[in-house]
Amino acid sequence: MERTARTSDTLHRDALAVLQPGFVGTTPPDWLRHHVAAGLGSVALFSRNVTDQQQLAALTAELRAENPEILVAVDEEGGDVTRLESGNGSSWPGNLALGAIDDPGLTRDVARELGRALAECGVNYNWAPSADVNSNPGNPVIGVRSFGADPDLCARHTAAWVEGLQSVGVAACAKHFPGHGDTAVDSHLGLPVVDIDVDLLRSRDLVPFKAAIAAGAKAVMTAHIMVPALDGSRPATLSRPILDLLRRPAAEGGLGYDGLIVTDGIEMGAIAHTYGTARGTVLAVAAGVDAICVGGGLSDEETVLQLRDALVAAVRSGELPEQRLAEAAGRVRRLGAWTAARARTGGRIAPDLSIGLRAARRALRVTLPSGAVFEPITDRPYVLSLSPVANIAVGQETPWGVAGMLATRLPGTRTRSAGPREAAPELLPGLLEQIRQDAAGRRVVVVVRDAHRHAWMDAALRGLLQLRPDAAVVEMGVPQAEPIGALHIATHGAARVCGLAAVEVLTGLPGNRF
Repeated sequence: MERTARTSDTLHRDALAVLQPGFVGTTPPDWLRHHVAAGLGSVALFSRNVTDQQQLAALTAELRAENPEILVAVDEEGGDVTRLESGNGSSWPGNLALGAIDDPGLTRDVARELGRALAECGVNYNWAPSADVNSNPGNPVIGVRSFGADPDLCARHTAAWVEGLQSVGVAACAKHFPGHGDTAVDSHLGLPVVDIDVDLLRSRDLVPFKAAIAAGAKAVMTAHIMVPALDGSRPATLSRPILDLLRRPAAEGGLGYDGLIVTDGIEMGAIAHTYGTARGTVLAVAAGVDAICVGGGLSDEETVLQLRDALVAAVRSGELPEQRLAEAAGRVRRLGAWTAARARTGGRIAPDLSIGLRAARRALRVTLPSGAVFEPITDRPYVLSLSPVANIAVGQETPWGVAGMLATRLPGTRTRSAGPREAAPELLPGLLEQIRQDAAGRRVVVVVRDAHRHAWMDAALRGLLQLRPDAAVVEMGVPQAEPIGALHIATHGAARVCGLAAVEVLTGLPGNRF
């Protein structure tokens, strides 16, 4: 009886260890503290958990009081995806901006300073960088989160980002294996299919992951995507053949990875709508995953208990080998021990926040029509922001654009935001006429985000430029179309610092190259 009780206790602790749940609030609830003390290996933080640096540091200290080796995870890519600065926008340019500069040394420096900002708050595990090759220009969920469309460029910057972040004791997590860049469906909402042959997968999508592994990435996150060339029945997160590809030695055609494998959010539509979260959790661990990310949507104790109990039941039924669960829990604990050791010996240095704006300036691509001269805007412009619906990874809560910054620098600036509903084909003529009237006597700035992906946005932009060919255009997404406007600025992302760099050009302040 005593042996059975010990075995049961170990099984429950192992099941808790592999979960990476979220919670609601800016302090850890009692139920979370209880489970951390009982063996929970990780806690996930989202923007709803963060108000400022001091509060976040106090929160993580409370978690470590229960378990000094707890992994505190966050999705802090920089650029468009930020959890620490969701209220104001990121101080760090994202991957596409760094890829546009193509200076791996700078990428390493930016990731190091971002890591210092995380470590200062007690965060030791970052679900970044995105190692996806954005080969599909219409990709609705990767885009500026990728370093670019070239595999070798993505590889060298993925490696640099991993090295920079981990140099300050924060574990990096290369995502989304085996590559989410050639998708046309957002896996938060549905199940994408990457229908390519194995040769293309190896020569394109796997290249940055090999670089991440060579750079020592402590974790790799799986993608909720179907890759029929590797497994025609299950998505990567639940696929033993795909995860075996990641684990197998290079001599056997694999990537030879022995670190932590974590799922993308298990409650995302691609898994939850097809398998369910509990069933998906069991299948993922059985296939070779070591940790389950959950909490972006499901963030209560009931979820933790449901997933823990599903794993325990699967072991007891024989569906999930006990050794497989123990192996997964062991990898989580080893990573927790690594981060704790680095925190004890590394010391903390305040981040250099200025590097973000310096990098954002270098990422700008500014285009003028041949022979044209752009006069800086010095008085009360009219700013139109054509705003798409943000994907769930980015979130609607994070501000973007240049309207607020221009209004601060040039009081009296008039601003308007329009989305797909306001700019629908039947309403567009009326919208443009209203803008023509409201913008009379003012310089015009139009801000867009992935104009090539949104027909309504492209139509509104071109319609306005017919009325106001003197308008400046700021593209804050992936620049695909030919530059248009009296001045065209491609920022390669919508981080706050990217907007600041664009405003410097528009107003002739430091950073203007005209």
